[in-house]
Amino acid sequence: MRMPERLDRKFFARGAIELAAELIGRRLVRVLPRGDRLSGVIVETEAYVGVQDRASHAYGGRCTPRNRSMYGPPGTAYVYFTYGMHHCMNVVCGKEGEPAAVLIRAAKPIEGLGHMQVLRGRGTIEPTELCSGPGKLCQAMQIDRTLDGIDLVNSSELFLEIEGEGPISAIGITRGPRIGLGDVGSWAKRRLRWYVSDSPYVSGGSRKRSPFRGGRNRG
Repeated sequence: MRMPERLDRKFFARGAIELAAELIGRRLVRVLPRGDRLSGVIVETEAYVGVQDRASHAYGGRCTPRNRSMYGPPGTAYVYFTYGMHHCMNVVCGKEGEPAAVLIRAAKPIEGLGHMQVLRGRGTIEPTELCSGPGKLCQAMQIDRTLDGIDLVNSSELFLEIEGEGPISAIGITRGPRIGLGDVGSWAKRRLRWYVSDSPYVSGGSRKRSPFRGGRNRG
């Protein structure tokens, strides 16, 4: 059986807008310490485009112990803790030293659903709710700050594979504003979120269809 091909450094060495679109349909894989493999096909992403992005943790060139991973090589994991209760996972992209990243907002669980239910602390939770938001996804896949800064290209713990469920047509992807940003001015309206149209696995805020439709690789 042929092993799925992993995404390489070159794949991540592109702008956040392009990467956010191209990550849709790829498989996120988490291998736990005992060897259990959890995975899901990415169905929703958000782009954070750099120091000019008022919604980014690196806005204005801010660099702290919390967000230092954003300045790393493309393919670095940036995992942060928010609201005192949730972890969120981002994929660093572009050029090293120029902080840009893509938030993984939701995924369709593929492997290890039973283990994900245990990690979520709810044994009867529906598959559509396991990873339907960035905090839920990280809890279901045991992604936390211990994985911040990990190299997604070479890691055996956390990585991405090219094959998910096959390519998703551009016409099957919706593009719209990011969710829950607060007071970031005009950046709140910019169409920097991508998700699979009509997918039951996307986050709750994406289940109302956006009026904006668009394919990949449009700036």
